[in-house]
Amino acid sequence: MQPDEWHRHVTDVAATDEHLAAELADSGMPERWSRPPGFPSLVLLILEQQVSLASAAAAYERIRARTGAMTPAALLATTPEDLRADGVSRQKDRYLRALSTAVATGALDLDRLPTLCDDEVLAELVALPGIGRWTAEAYLLACLDRPDVWPVGDRALQVAVAERLGLPDVPDQAELGAIGTRWAPHRSTAARLLWHGYLVRRGRRETVVDLAP
Repeated sequence: MQPDEWHRHVTDVAATDEHLAAELADSGMPERWSRPPGFPSLVLLILEQQVSLASAAAAYERIRARTGAMTPAALLATTPEDLRADGVSRQKDRYLRALSTAVATGALDLDRLPTLCDDEVLAELVALPGIGRWTAEAYLLACLDRPDVWPVGDRALQVAVAERLGLPDVPDQAELGAIGTRWAPHRSTAARLLWHGYLVRRGRRETVVDLAP
């Protein structure tokens, strides 16, 4: 979507629900949070697991500067000591090497993923070590631009929903899944709106990373 189309779409979706309308009024228009499909985006998503977006972005930039290109071959040419110096844990080192090997050998065909349905994409991605449902759903939403993704395991989304709906407790995954049904088939847009509100209330915004190979 072009920016004017995105703004119109968000406005139309928000108009269908009082909570989303209030989020838009209070926090303003969210960015689309879109990333290019492919290997670099998956690397960044793995780095973002259980750390701040800023620290993940910094580690990504250090790896990119070291390798000169964010490709499977370039990443596999590094040593574990190299990546440790770049801020990558031993566990994530294993995950990144497994991803790189899968893409290099063709076990994971990233060019094929856009042709698959959501469940098939999830199955392909979660088969790899270190890629759980959160990472796979983030790839579906941000990189493949699927319209109805609702990542119930995302802590920021859980908190954002509790804040916007005025819930006494932060919903767990099952509760968040039930709440999200009201926004189908536009749950990706609802998530973007709610994430945006979460960041605005904390004086933050998404960290921008150059994801060119």
